[in-house]
Amino acid sequence: MLPLNVKHWCALTSVALCLTLSTLASRAGLDSFEIYLNDKLLEKMVAGKAFSLESLRLDKSNSNDRLVIYYSQCNAVGKTGKERSISVKDSKGKILKEWKFADATGTDAGMTIPVKELLQLEKDKTGGALSLYYTAQGRPEGQLLASFS
Repeated sequence: MLPLNVKHWCALTSVALCLTLSTLASRAGLDSFEIYLNDKLLEKMVAGKAFSLESLRLDKSNSNDRLVIYYSQCNAVGKTGKERSISVKDSKGKILKEWKFADATGTDAGMTIPVKELLQLEKDKTGGALSLYYTAQGRPEGQLLASFS
């Protein structure tokens, strides 16, 4: 028979291990993304929760800036999709602009979008909100990243 302290220690270790594994398991399979304006992190989120770009107040003063999006599939560090693209859709789901990106290798996983192109889309739109979507092999339906109007 084990002493009481050893029994307590084993029980606490087992509980801690179970909690750790359940936390990891609950996050497995979730995609995540980060959005930067130039080199400043704006948002880091688990996919499924859209980020609003309206707080940026993009205007002519930002025309030389760039948005850089890093998207990680299945919450695996460094696991990026193949045949990646970012598109801007209008409120009816029509694609207004699409940027296609090469398959990422190593540290070149960022997808860069010139802010001046987003500003032009805002200027040309006929009303309603615009949304940024990520698509890739295995994500053909797209994932809403951000919305702006």
